[in-house]
Amino acid sequence: MATDPRARPRERKEKFTTLSGEAIEPLYTEADLPDPSEIGRPGEYPFTRGVYENMYRGRLWTMRQFAGFGTAEETNERFRYLLDHGQTGLSTAFDMPSLMGHDSDHAKSLGEVGREGVAVDTLDDMETLFAGIDLGEVTVSMTINAPAAIMLAFYVVAAEENGVPRDKLGGTIQADILKEYIAQKEWCFPIDPAMRLLGDMVEWCTTDMPRWHPISISGYHIREAGSTAAQELAFTLKDGFTYVEQAIERGVDVDDFAPRLSFFFNAQIDFFEEIAKYRAARRIWARELRETYGAKNPKSWLMRTHVQTAGVSLTAQQPLNNIIRTTIEALAGVLGGTQSLHTNSYDEALALPTEEAVRIALRTQQIIAEETGIPNTADPLGGSYFVEALTDKMEEQAYAYFAKIDELGGMVEAVKQNYPQREIADASYELQCEIDAGERVVVGVNAFKNEDETPLPILRIDPTLERKQIGRVQAVRARRDAAAVESALATVRNAADTGQNLMPHLIDAARVHATEGELVDALQDVWGSYTESPVF
Repeated sequence: MATDPRARPRERKEKFTTLSGEAIEPLYTEADLPDPSEIGRPGEYPFTRGVYENMYRGRLWTMRQFAGFGTAEETNERFRYLLDHGQTGLSTAFDMPSLMGHDSDHAKSLGEVGREGVAVDTLDDMETLFAGIDLGEVTVSMTINAPAAIMLAFYVVAAEENGVPRDKLGGTIQADILKEYIAQKEWCFPIDPAMRLLGDMVEWCTTDMPRWHPISISGYHIREAGSTAAQELAFTLKDGFTYVEQAIERGVDVDDFAPRLSFFFNAQIDFFEEIAKYRAARRIWARELRETYGAKNPKSWLMRTHVQTAGVSLTAQQPLNNIIRTTIEALAGVLGGTQSLHTNSYDEALALPTEEAVRIALRTQQIIAEETGIPNTADPLGGSYFVEALTDKMEEQAYAYFAKIDELGGMVEAVKQNYPQREIADASYELQCEIDAGERVVVGVNAFKNEDETPLPILRIDPTLERKQIGRVQAVRARRDAAAVESALATVRNAADTGQNLMPHLIDAARVHATEGELVDALQDVWGSYTESPVF
């Protein structure tokens, strides 16, 4: 029986705040509006109101549902299912061993192969993953970071062997390595060589893959780790500025690579705060790229964003409520001006999503796009007293964090000193205390609870898939030219040691079927591994 909501006190709390704890005034007026030049028009500097003049009247956002489980065959089938149901871009989830640079038959991979994403160990797996899909027509996003350069090498060779040259490939690889040390904790190398590997990839993509986005600078995982919206905004942008500085130091012209940087933000449940976050992010990025880093091409000033609804807002209790949560968060992403959107499935707090749940998540985007009228005008909330005031507040908080990080010697040094990690841990703890105390209501969790919920059916990964994948990687090792692989790995070690750009050598190694784990091991032979100092 459902708990009677009348049993809860009905008075409203005296102090109203955003999810991040910022006080909300009872009324906003024209006095809260910024200078008109800070608002601007869509498609014009500083892009507060959107990066394109017509926004979704010209083209809808890309509907890019995250997918990946089991072996490459199973995920290829899910990709085809999504494309058949109207998805317009592919987004690839890799399993934990792949994210950590381990082959599927590594001792640390036991029990994790294909569980939280697709297992990709070799070029063969990458070819199978995209079999029958025209990579010259479909843009592909790959969520992988520490071994991103290796996975990109597999992808480039797989596409070329299917007749699609690298300069025709469109899409994004996440590759945001600073975010890993800050929040997601999936790394292979110490921070400095990991930054060097990322720089190699950005520099190589600038000349060889003109349609490819070599970094998706990611606040999503920072937010999922428990940050506030302001922390997500500030740490993400500061990561992005650090990558820009690194490329400039390598002698790459900012206008040669900045137009292909993209961002990946979270859409949390606090509707207006999220919209303000995206608007502030565009404005800050445009200003800093133009004024601080000297970008002259207006395309370099544009912040192009992918948004994903918040995984941490999903509840295992009353999971169908997650459809409503995801819809509100998706609306925030659209009204905030995203170029690409993933909507989470209602059962993701329980397991990998079922096909029904994935279909509903995709239909959520399609209903917003086709039925609501929301895409019919650019930035419909622009000029809102409340939204503009929140946008200014988000920007102010971001610059305060920038100043603190600069005091510490920049983002790399701040990460080494655990500064953003501590800030996130504190914010996460404070929010959880509010939820535990009932000060922050989560419907179905600490209020309006059902005592007799019926469990939902969930997707279970066939345990035989792990054995199948282990057999695949071992079969590749058995039939390849072992001498060619050893020669390629030796070349990779030498390039890592002597400072050569690693991308051409990783591509050569992929072509002779070196595995991801072997390539990571080769780099660790030179660079070593990484152990995090604890944060409490």
